[in-house]
Amino acid sequence: MRRTVKDFRNAKGQRLVYLTAYDYPTARLAEAAGVDAILVGDSLGMVVLGYPSTVPVTLEEMLHHTKAARRGAPETFLVADLPYLAYATLDRALFAAERLLKEGGADAVKLEGGEEVAEIVRGLVRAGVPVLGHVGLTPQTASQLGGYKLQGQRPEEAERILKGALALEEAGAYGVVLEMVPARLAKEVTERLSIHTVGIGAGPHTDAQVLVFHDVVGLYGDFKPRFVKRYLEAGRLIQEALSRYAQEVREGVFPGEEHSF
Repeated sequence: MRRTVKDFRNAKGQRLVYLTAYDYPTARLAEAAGVDAILVGDSLGMVVLGYPSTVPVTLEEMLHHTKAARRGAPETFLVADLPYLAYATLDRALFAAERLLKEGGADAVKLEGGEEVAEIVRGLVRAGVPVLGHVGLTPQTASQLGGYKLQGQRPEEAERILKGALALEEAGAYGVVLEMVPARLAKEVTERLSIHTVGIGAGPHTDAQVLVFHDVVGLYGDFKPRFVKRYLEAGRLIQEALSRYAQEVREGVFPGEEHSF
């Protein structure tokens, strides 16, 4: 049975599993594996669509992939990212969230930022939209943070991240993603919040973990962040299979009699 927002609010201290999925077959696999929540992240821009960052991702693209993931995982809690500038104002955020929940079938939306987006989060929650927050490394504004690197090492950065997470909790977010922050800071934030934290590159002390599907199964080439553990080298296996297919076609081995009518 699909988890609810209330379930996640009551899940503080549990070890929850989030995983990204951007399409029907991947979402089916995630649901069959028993993950607690699927995130249709705007990381699909880089992982699936080949963009240089998450910034070019549009609401229509997020909607397209959210619909596909929902069809693949009808019984799993589904979170969809609000793309860049889709929550620049509350009206824009409500418009985007309405489409992702009503048309896309998402159960919640995620947006990036701390204190600066707290009022947007408050307005969404007041309208009945479940919100997952996101602090630390925020990919949509990575250039302002100096690139894709560890955040919160300096005291002032750590304070900003902690205050941001607390502001999101106060505004009504049901959980907060902590991305690319030192484990000790993630532990402190997790202990200070009454809502659950979701770590990615944030060490072992968060309430939940999330990774990108393509990283977990080795589909994203040689790129492997330090915080990723690969459980399979599927990319290599698929490439080998395609090479054998091409070879057999060229040699006249495939299709054989057993593949013909």
